[in-house]
This record gives sequence, C-alpha cells and structure tokens, in this order.
Amino acid sequence: MRLKNITGSREVIAESVYVIHEPEKQKGNWKKQVFGNDAPIHIEIGMGKGRFITQLAEQNPDINFVGIEKYSSVLLRAVQKMEANELKNLVFIRMDAEYITDVFDRDEVDRIYLNFSDPWPKDRHAKRRLMSGNFLDRYRDIIKKDGVVEFKTDNRELFDYALLEAPAAGWEILKKTYDLHNDEYMLKGNIMTEYEERFSKMGNPICKYIIRQGEKEDKK
Repeated sequence: MRLKNITGSREVIAESVYVIHEPEKQKGNWKKQVFGNDAPIHIEIGMGKGRFITQLAEQNPDINFVGIEKYSSVLLRAVQKMEANELKNLVFIRMDAEYITDVFDRDEVDRIYLNFSDPWPKDRHAKRRLMSGNFLDRYRDIIKKDGVVEFKTDNRELFDYALLEAPAAGWEILKKTYDLHNDEYMLKGNIMTEYEERFSKMGNPICKYIIRQGEKEDKK
C-alpha cells in the first residue's frame, strides 16, 4: 500500500501534546510519569488512524492506552481525533516497533494489540512481521507473565504463519478463530478497525488469535 505524504504532518506531530516525543525516557515509569496513575497499560502497535485504540480508550477509562505508529501522515489522523475529543488515558508514539524494548520495561505492559499488520509477503522479510518469533521475543521482554497479545487479520496465509510462529517462540494460543464475525464468543466486545470494516464488506473472513507467553523452548 502506497502511503500519501501529507505536507506538514511531521511538524504537527512534533508539536502535539498527545505524542510522547522521547518515549525512551519514560521506560519503567509510564504509569506515574505519563498517566499519573497505577492502571494497566495496553498498547497497539501499528495503530493506523487510531479508530480502534481511540474507541478502546473511550470505553475503558480505567486502562492506560499507548498507540504506536511509524508513519507521520497516518498518525496525524489519530492526533486530529484527539484534538476533537481529548482522552486522558491515551497517548501516541511515532516510532518503529523494532525499538519497543527501548521504550517499555520488563513487565510494564499488560496487553498488546496487532491489527491488520503489514504482511511483508516476501520470505526474506519475514522477521519484519509483527507476529514473527523475532517480535514475539521483544514482546516477551515487556509484557507481564499473564499478559496477552491479540492479533487480527484478513490475510489467511499470514494468520497461518502466525499460528506456527507463536508456539515455536514459546507462546500459548488461548483462543483462535478463522471467522471472527461469525464466532459469537470471540466477537463479544469487538471493535472494528478501518481495515476490518473495509475487508468485511468485501466478504473477507477476519481471523483472530489471543496468545499468552509460556515456556520458551531451549534451542541448544
């Protein structure tokens, strides 16, 4: 997908009070320094225009939310939503997820959301996929023992890949579905992203899993 560059987006984000500009300085202190409370922290990696995480924050004022997006022109839309409807329990970071462990400390995050992530279809790019073992190892370093990762996609091939990567990286698959919108149990409380709404209207089944870290295999 080609992203349209929006003139001035970087400047707007650089000045926004809703964006944490030096997130590595908050490592280990997000609850107290950023949110001023001791509530759980949920993060969405690759949040796009922010529809999903904004609705989550509105519905769950007792949870702290951090939205992560690396493209300024996309993050700008989420910032504009916040300017129109400010939420005290939601902040944004413009960064690449590769550096997630520089920003959050061990056991600092309670839940991670991955929604319609870039599939990076070429094999040589597999390690860039946000549900790869490469990234699952990073999540292990920041999420609590009983924390979970939720992943949604309409890409069946990517989902099958994710289902193989999780146990290989020492994660337990708690729940999974290949047709979220026809799964009454998994659909409960579901918030649709922009992509989810679009792909569902096209007739594409939505896949979802919820995983929790288990014992990682010794590769020696």
